Amino acid sequence: MHGPTMVGWLLVTLCSAASAYCLMRSRAGAERDPARRGQARGEGLMALGMAAMALPAAVVPMPGWSAWAFVAVFGATGLWALAARHRHHAVGSLAMVYMALVMTTAQAGAGPAGHAGHGGAGGIPVLTGLLLAYFAVHAVASGIRLIPAPAVVPAGGLPAVPRPELLSACRTAMSVGMFTMLLTV
Repeated sequence: MHGPTMVGWLLVTLCSAASAYCLMRSRAGAERDPARRGQARGEGLMALGMAAMALPAAVVPMPGWSAWAFVAVFGATGLWALAARHRHHAVGSLAMVYMALVMTTAQAGAGPAGHAGHGGAGGIPVLTGLLLAYFAVHAVASGIRLIPAPAVVPAGGLPAVPRPELLSACRTAMSVGMFTMLLTV
């Protein structure tokens, strides 16, 4: 990642925590619905990839082939998401491919130091702007869904307050993380 080191480590921590939770949810004992297990597995793997890509380049230099590994892995997951009609996962995977391709051009211009020496902006500004807008809207929309609805108090009883699902909080955090990563492109 080309941004400040502290931001990189915060993203690594956020994405690693989201990945751990989602991957734990993907186990058969934690989630009974196979479709939701698949979604949790997809979210967990995306968050794990985001954590790896967010590692600060100045502290943890990536090998020259790492950007191409990201392109291959997220290209495959993007195609799978498109085939499965998971639009958000497809956009997220393709955004990761885009950022990895920007990393390859940065590495080509940085020489043997890898992308640690890259100081200029990369990528296609219009595409970066569209992806920033998408993830900003997704983060706000999914964040709003976390706000519990007003509880109706039954006669003579305590209100049953629905607790927002932590998986939704992970999605919100990942959209914020993706937005932040795109800012460094």
